[in-house]
Amino acid sequence: MTETAYAKINLALHVRKRREDGYHELETLFAFVDAGDVLSVTAAPQDSLRTLGEFAGSLDNPFGNIVMKALGALPRQQGWTVTLEKNLPVAAGLGGGSADAGALFRLVEREQGLPDDWQARAARLGADVPACVRSETCVGRGTGTELELVESDLTGMPVLLVNPRVPLSTAAVFKGWDGVDRGPMPEDAVSAIARGGRNDLESPAIALCPAIADVLAALRDTQPWLARMSGSGATCFALYESAETRDRAQAVMPREWWTMAGALR
Repeated sequence: MTETAYAKINLALHVRKRREDGYHELETLFAFVDAGDVLSVTAAPQDSLRTLGEFAGSLDNPFGNIVMKALGALPRQQGWTVTLEKNLPVAAGLGGGSADAGALFRLVEREQGLPDDWQARAARLGADVPACVRSETCVGRGTGTELELVESDLTGMPVLLVNPRVPLSTAAVFKGWDGVDRGPMPEDAVSAIARGGRNDLESPAIALCPAIADVLAALRDTQPWLARMSGSGATCFALYESAETRDRAQAVMPREWWTMAGALR
């Protein structure tokens, strides 16, 4: 069986406050791109993982990979050999590891179904994992695990992902947030939330990785419908009215940057 681990983007990400448990209270609009990593599984005497693809070398401890943790979190009738084609950069604001775990959950669901408490099991692996299991447009609250599925009026919209090939620590970016509550995320159609929202982590991320500002400037020069940083960075995304405009934008990005073209699911 094969499953795509769809890249996650945050169309909006509002940080409301620091919590006593060390986490942050969030309001975010998750969306997913129809491209990403690819997982393939075959039956085996015991669980194992092999990685390939452009960013396979970034996974310095395959046995501690979130895919292996996801395998251990779900009851199955047999072992699996998982092949992970790592096409998404690591520590990039795309939920790459969470997307991989989400794809693994969907593979288990296809094979034998998920346990009733699958969402709690997913949340223990990471705040983005429950959203990535479904990989559908949704609003996330709390630490991002309290989900509300929403009907999207942006489905099929062309999207370009751009990363300056600089990994960025999520914890470091959150630590740099200035603690100012700039207000709630709009309650409206998905397109209106995206246009009226913001990413409160953009400034602290740029302070740590100034190349993000260069990526955003380059994307905004291509007349997108919207350009914004995703998650805690350093990947940025741009939405376009047509695939032709998106492809022209991809063609003018600096060759040393990583790019991926797709459409919103």
